[in-house]
Order: sequence, then structure tokens, then C-alpha cells
Amino acid sequence: MFARLHTLSAASRDTFWRSLKALGATRIVIALVLLLYFSAGRLSTPELSAQVCSAYLLAAAAMQLLALRWRRHFMLQLMSQVACDLTCISLLYLASGGLRSGLAILYLFPLAGCAILAPLVLSLFSASLATLFMLAHSTYLAISGGESQVLQAGLYGVAWFAVVLIVNRMAARLIGQEELVAQRGIEIGVQQAVNRLVIAHSADGIVVVGPDGTIHMSNPAAQQMLGGATQMLDGTALQPLAVAYEAWRSDPQQASAFITIKPFDDPEQEDLTAAWNSRRDVALHLKLRFAAADTNGLDVERNVIFLEDVTGIEEKAQQLKLASMGRLTASIAHEVRNPLSAIGHANSLLEEDLQAPVHKRLLKIISDNVARVNRMVEDILQLSRKAQSHHEPMELEAFLNELKAEFDETHKLERKIVCLGGMRQVMVRFDPLHLREVLINLLNNAVRYASGTPASIRVFIVQVAGRPLELHVQDDGPGISPQVRAHLFEPFYTTSSKGTGLGLYLARELCLNNEAMLDYEHRFEASVTEGGARKSSGRFVITFAKNT
Repeated sequence: MFARLHTLSAASRDTFWRSLKALGATRIVIALVLLLYFSAGRLSTPELSAQVCSAYLLAAAAMQLLALRWRRHFMLQLMSQVACDLTCISLLYLASGGLRSGLAILYLFPLAGCAILAPLVLSLFSASLATLFMLAHSTYLAISGGESQVLQAGLYGVAWFAVVLIVNRMAARLIGQEELVAQRGIEIGVQQAVNRLVIAHSADGIVVVGPDGTIHMSNPAAQQMLGGATQMLDGTALQPLAVAYEAWRSDPQQASAFITIKPFDDPEQEDLTAAWNSRRDVALHLKLRFAAADTNGLDVERNVIFLEDVTGIEEKAQQLKLASMGRLTASIAHEVRNPLSAIGHANSLLEEDLQAPVHKRLLKIISDNVARVNRMVEDILQLSRKAQSHHEPMELEAFLNELKAEFDETHKLERKIVCLGGMRQVMVRFDPLHLREVLINLLNNAVRYASGTPASIRVFIVQVAGRPLELHVQDDGPGISPQVRAHLFEPFYTTSSKGTGLGLYLARELCLNNEAMLDYEHRFEASVTEGGARKSSGRFVITFAKNT
């Protein structure tokens, strides 16, 4: 581990240099303490000891400065420092009289530092130098007739070798563990980077949820599906997701579910931005898959919800279904034209023979309805051929006033039941006959469910700067349930035993054929109720194309 420092990781190399700096700072402190001690003049040669300590302090400061400024040749700097330590300590050892001074313990500092930062061979070599020096000095004193200290010097040497061996092995193990941790950290960092990349670019949404419904993490796909960043599985928009999550926690065998959510249909977010409002009725069909993360022993529960948007798949299936129905409808419409023509021709012949006012009125009703049915057949054939309408700008207010008068007379309604609001002279690009068919269809539905009181049916224009012109058709009926709303514009889907389920489908197709959009929306009323809250109500909204 210590033979070639450059083979270690950057974190381990930084640890070595920090340890070398800590060793240098300790050396300076020891030199200062020794200088103060020897300056007291308690020894026989205080001047020599003070000079050695001063030189030791200067050398320690210089080596520390070098280690701070020049991070190169680590082993050379380390061994130079250890050599300086052994030399200065040996001089002080001699000046103080050998083992009797107790300064032999100072050898422990450089030898332990060398054992931590240097290979075992160099550490044992440094310990052998200190031991041989102490044995040589003790032998010299014994030969010269002084007190024999060879045994004590030998015991010190044994202690130095033991300390060096133990400290070196412990340091090697710690460095090895640190190197392993650094390597594992690199691998985990790379794995996390790959995971973040995969999760961020995954087409499926991924949501990490706690047991209480708190969202701890979600990828961009999930945030887009859920209408932006959120913290909890609550609120009106995400209620189906919360219900499915609780059902899975109650019965883990139900690992998948299908839900429909409107992520932008949150009353608290209403009217925040025009972009949010324009998407408030966007519905997403999601397939959910639940999985519990393995957090055994961590005293925490984390569950993962995988969100797959199957709206596109359902739309493709719906398009195939509509294409088949379109061909069938076009075939039926084509077959209807022949008997319709016969009825019209017979009606024209009767008009020549029947001159009574009652007969003329009945024949006119037949003629008008034949013309209307014939136009509907033409519209169906146009839709099947994807033909574009040829329309010119029309004045909307005059058209609505004329339509209201005709509708009131046809259905024998009081004039105040159908109320026109927000009228202004605006021009829209829409085929008048197409718009008439759309509004007649919407008004017929409104009459069926409205209370019949004055202003129970409202038709009004909404124009906001920067947004397309809208025409709203609203009644005070019970509204449309979410279950029915999901299939509202599908062909042949109806909740009425007398309906065909084609009215709203053809109305939307006519709007699309005129570059407009028909949808059913929930919006807040401008007025505020007595409780201080705004009332939400449903209405059909026709969004016209911008005039160019």
C-alpha cells in the first residue's frame, strides 16, 4: 500500500499529505516545548541543548512550509523529516546524559509517524537506527567505567520495534479500508449518475412514495403526467392515484391498476396562468405498477409507483374504431340519399296539387326537414372524406340572435329561458350551417336537462386578450359525471334510450372541420357565494380559430 503512493486514489493521497502536515505541526510544538524546557538551565550543558532545540525548531518550520507549498516527492520529504528528528533527538539524548534524562521517549514520535506513513521496511530501519544508537551509547558508557544501561537500551529497542510493527500494520489496514471505501464511492457515484440518466430519460413516470403518501422523488416524466412537482398524493386531481396506492398497500397482490386523472383540474390552481387553464380538462389514462423497495434494517418504508401513459395507445385504438365507424356511417349516409331524394321529389309533386294553407305549411315542414337531413348526410360524407369547409368570416352576434329566435319558436320556449350574454360584434371563421348544427345539438341537450326557469340556459361569448374567442353553452342541470365525461364525444355512446350517440361526436367533428374545438369543461363562476368560495359549473365551450 505504501510503496508507490501514486497508485492510490486521490482521496488516499490527500490523507497521506494531511497526515504529513499534521506530523510537521506536532514537530513544531515538540520543538517549542523542548526549547522552553532546556532554556531553564537545569542541565549541565543548557547552551548546547538550547542551540539544538533552536535548530530543530527552524528545521521543523522549514519542512512544514515545504510540505504545505510543494506536494511532490512525498517519501523523500517524509524520510528527510524522520532523519532530522532522529538526529536532533539523538543530540539532545547525548547532551542530557543518556537514559537517565528520560528523553529516550522522544524517539516514539518520529518512529510512530514513520510507521504510519512509510513502508514497513523503512519504519523498521528507522527503529533499528534508534536502537543501535542507544545500545552503542550505553555500551560506551559501560566500557568507560560508567553505569551500565545496556539492558534498558535493549528494552527500549524492543519496544520501538513492537510499536513500529503494530502501528504500521494498523495504518496499512486503515489505508486499505479507506481505499476500498473510496473505490466503492466512485462505483456508487457512477451508478447513481447512470441511474439518474436512465430515470430522467425514461418515458414511464417513476414516483418514490412514503407510507403516508409523501412523494420523496419523481422523474420528469412523472412530473409531467402529474401536472408538475407535487409533495403529496392528495388533492382532487391525484385522488384516483392515492386511492389505487392505498388499495395496493392494503392488498399487495394487486400490483397493477388503471386510472384516469386530470392533473391540471385542481381548484387551487385555477386561473394561475393561461397555459394551466387551457389544459384543465386534459385527461390521462395511466397504467400503474407498484413495487416495495427493499429497506430491511433501515427502519424506513419506500414504495415505487411506475406510471405508464396509455392514452396514446387508447387514442390509436379509438382512431381505428372511428375509422371503421366512419366508413360504416358513410355507407349508411350514401344509402339514405336515395330514399331522401325520393321523399323530396314526392314533396315537390304534392306542392303542385295541394294548395290549402294547412297543406302548404305541412309540405314546407317536410321540405325543410328533408333539406336539413340532406345537409347532415352531406356533412357525414364530408367528414368521412376529411373534406374542408369553405367558409367566410361571419358576424357572431347577429347569427346567435337569429338562431335563438328560431330555437325558441321551434321548441315553444319562453324568451327568457335561453339567455344570450356577453354579446359583441365579433367576426369568426365558421361555416354558418355547421355552427347552427353544433349549437342546435348543444341547446337540445340543454333543454333536456335544464330546469326551465328564466336564464336556465345561457349562451355567452368569452373574449380574453391574447386567447382565442370562446362561445359557452351552459345550463343549470345536474352536470355530467366524470364517468360519462370520459366517453362524452365517442360515437354511439349515449346515456339516453332515445339517443344515437352521434350528436356530440358530429358536433366536435364539425368544429374540427372548421379549425375550432368543442370540449366540456368545469370552470369557476365569476361571482362568489355567501361562504366566500367560487362555484364551479360545467359547460360546453367552442374555441374558435383566430382570424387572420
